[in-house]
Amino acid sequence: MASLEERLDLAELIIKTPSFRQNKGLGNEVGYYVFDYPAEKELLVRERIAYMKAKNSKANDGFELMVFDLYDIIIDVLEQEDFMEQCFRFEKKKGMERIIKSVGNLLQFNDDASLIVKYVQERTPKDAVVLLIGIGKCYPLLRSHKVLNNLHQAIDRVPVVMFFPGKYDGQELILFSEIKDDNYYRAFKLVD
Repeated sequence: MASLEERLDLAELIIKTPSFRQNKGLGNEVGYYVFDYPAEKELLVRERIAYMKAKNSKANDGFELMVFDLYDIIIDVLEQEDFMEQCFRFEKKKGMERIIKSVGNLLQFNDDASLIVKYVQERTPKDAVVLLIGIGKCYPLLRSHKVLNNLHQAIDRVPVVMFFPGKYDGQELILFSEIKDDNYYRAFKLVD
């Protein structure tokens, strides 16, 4: 089995190929991919993605690498909506479950009008590859299957790669070795 560094090297090569950017996955499905990795290697993956982003040049590569940290997006939206203080109060009075419900309602996680989907959609140019990071930081506020399902409905012109700190077998995502996010969606494993 390849090391994480070897898998990241291969992922970078795949992302740079023109056929990958034509946004057709296996069976001509829209190009949605998952790159899974051990959660304890999160910092290594973050460093590699930052490196890839820094050396990306649309003029040389033919595409723009768009990196979206889902946790940062959630925090930005909560701050813009002046909702952070209310979250702190909810946590003290009613616990984490109340925050999950309230934040989910505000961000419309379950809707086609999801604020996260809108955020990514508005900031993604025509010739791009989208990398989604921060899934582990979002748990339990946001589940990965909700992001992929909602994005799949809205973004079909560019490939999307979710970097997932856990295991992905093509059907279910397993976060932190025990938490299953097993709703089905069409996403391909980027690298074995």
